[in-house]
Amino acid sequence: MSAGERKVGESGTTPTMPAPLAAGTIAAFESGVFSPGGRQTPHDYAGLQGLIEEARQSLRQLTPEEVNAHEGGEIVFEVRDIRRAFTTENFVLSFSLPNFHFHATTAYDILRARGVPVGKRDYMGPLRLKI
Repeated sequence: MSAGERKVGESGTTPTMPAPLAAGTIAAFESGVFSPGGRQTPHDYAGLQGLIEEARQSLRQLTPEEVNAHEGGEIVFEVRDIRRAFTTENFVLSFSLPNFHFHATTAYDILRARGVPVGKRDYMGPLRLKI
């Protein structure tokens, strides 16, 4: 394990990372309810990688038709005594995507602050150029 990996685990990171968030959004499409969990037990780097892989496997099983079939549906966001109704599209655009980017940016910032050599290209990923 590299020094950067140890530092991530020591920073108290939890499984509220991008891939699990995406899997939770898809689960909300099915149930009609999104209720974020409470404080979760911190994971080490290997544990976080396992959660991400589990979420990726779950997402890979979906077809575009299955996801698109939820267009116009309703998702109720519930946390404590707060309930907010969304269409599935508005839930994704005004909650899930901003939440995804918040967590991805926060993880990136923690890594940078801990001295892990990541940069803008690591965050952005490969460019999708016209071929």
